[in-house]
Amino acid sequence: MALAALSLSLQFVPFKGVERHRAALPRHSVTRWIRHALDVDGELTVRIVDAEEGQRLNREFRGKDYATNVLTFDYAQEPMVMADLVLCAPVVAREAKEQRKTLAEHYAHLLVHGTLHAQGWDHETGEVDADEMEAREIEILAGLNIRNPY
Repeated sequence: MALAALSLSLQFVPFKGVERHRAALPRHSVTRWIRHALDVDGELTVRIVDAEEGQRLNREFRGKDYATNVLTFDYAQEPMVMADLVLCAPVVAREAKEQRKTLAEHYAHLLVHGTLHAQGWDHETGEVDADEMEAREIEILAGLNIRNPY
């Protein structure tokens, strides 16, 4: 099966240590990870932010006053997926270390996770939905030779 087409904007906010995150997120890898999670063509922006911006966006759009690992802003699912994925670099780095994963592996998981959200998958609507989304993430990541993140 052919992969969906992707128009990608990859952005990095300037912050201390951004070079490490750029190195973990080469454009070709980000494109590959997202395309494997897309069911239809997509236009996505991936923005890597610092803790301040991550917390502000989570507070403004979700009413939660802390920085989270990934936020998905989905604008359209048909005829193509249009979304912004915002990943908070300090949170991603901390979680990768805690979970004993490479930074790239954790970014891959979160980009797949966010891309699924952009297509309507939701793990917060119930246990069945959460189990289905988790299974789909594991399947996609396995196809990318990335171990089960759970």
